[in-house]
Amino acid sequence: MPILYWPGRLVVKAVVLLLVDLHVTGIDKVPRHGPVIIASNHLSNADPPVLGTSVGRRVVFMAKQEAMGWPILGLLIRLSGALPVRRFEADLGALRKATEVLHDGKALVMFPEGTRSRQRQLQTGHPGTALIALRSGAPIVPVGISGTENIRFPGVIFSLLRLRRPKVFLAFGDPFFLPNVTRISSDEVNRCTDQIMRRIAALLPPAYLGPYADEADVPPQQTRTEEVG
Repeated sequence: MPILYWPGRLVVKAVVLLLVDLHVTGIDKVPRHGPVIIASNHLSNADPPVLGTSVGRRVVFMAKQEAMGWPILGLLIRLSGALPVRRFEADLGALRKATEVLHDGKALVMFPEGTRSRQRQLQTGHPGTALIALRSGAPIVPVGISGTENIRFPGVIFSLLRLRRPKVFLAFGDPFFLPNVTRISSDEVNRCTDQIMRRIAALLPPAYLGPYADEADVPPQQTRTEEVG
């Protein structure tokens, strides 16, 4: 475990609570122990600190490779122990490390869209999250974030001075498992990716749903009966 994780988390959490008006629901749905994938929509660079400091256990992020080289934020990402991943390609090394994180009983945070949504609406999910969930057998906790698209520097500082902090809503959904499959095929991964995205969409306001608008209110049934947590 990176030695600076918890001290750094305290500092980042203090900054988050200072700058935004944060509303969190369903945080008790995140298992306190054991492997879990926390899968969220992605609107802003503020999503990782807002999400990571809201969960009451250590989390490991999958971060885009290029972010590791950013001057300040990149250092914080590296110190947090995030896993670098080459986006939009089959990064088998990153997939293997992510699976190892779950086998070690840790919490892995992923953004299935692979990049921020500039129009705030959900984008079609990429297969990485479903593939890792199928390979590891870990449960998934869906998360819907809204409001972080309004966090911009230095504007957020002036908002603080005007006592008008941007409102951010973080909704955690029920944990669920993907179905057991005898062979992981591309069709199966695509089907499971769609299932994950619909679970996330069910936690978002209508204006954020994008291509999942017609399906967000009918999430599929939990496919296993094991107790999570």
